[in-house]
Amino acid sequence: MRAGDEQAYTEYVTGRLPALRRIAYLLCGDPHRADDIVQTAITRLYVHWRKAAAADNLDAYVRAIVVRTFLNEQRRGWLSRVRLVAETPARTAPPGPDVEVREVLHAALARVPARQRAVLVLRFLYDQPVAEVARLLGCSAGNVKSLTSNGLAALRRQLGERPAVSLGME
Repeated sequence: MRAGDEQAYTEYVTGRLPALRRIAYLLCGDPHRADDIVQTAITRLYVHWRKAAAADNLDAYVRAIVVRTFLNEQRRGWLSRVRLVAETPARTAPPGPDVEVREVLHAALARVPARQRAVLVLRFLYDQPVAEVARLLGCSAGNVKSLTSNGLAALRRQLGERPAVSLGME
């Protein structure tokens, strides 16, 4: 990669890293897996930087890489998900006033099938139109609508009779 391209890549990734981690976390529900997904995605972005930089919407292009990386990871067997650690790391709740609501929503979202989860995150948290989600996932608009409907139904089953919860997961 040329020095100018490498600098542009570094500046882009540095500026977008928090947003990329957020979408990855919303998809997988685990901050460590989210870091792994983002690392794989930005590595792929580096390899294809010239093509990506020429895209009409670079953010959408990179978001598609993150979503596809997540979905590819979901398709792999259990071996790729094994983590060898001496102790289970302590999980701390993220700061903020709605920690409990956020945790309940993240737990429910984690139990929704991966493609449905990807559609819900893209449609409702990233406010992407049906056509854009269909393009990102490589499927029809009707399939996105079906996945959205089924995903919302699965999420409602997970949440049960709890009061309505905002999907604004900051």
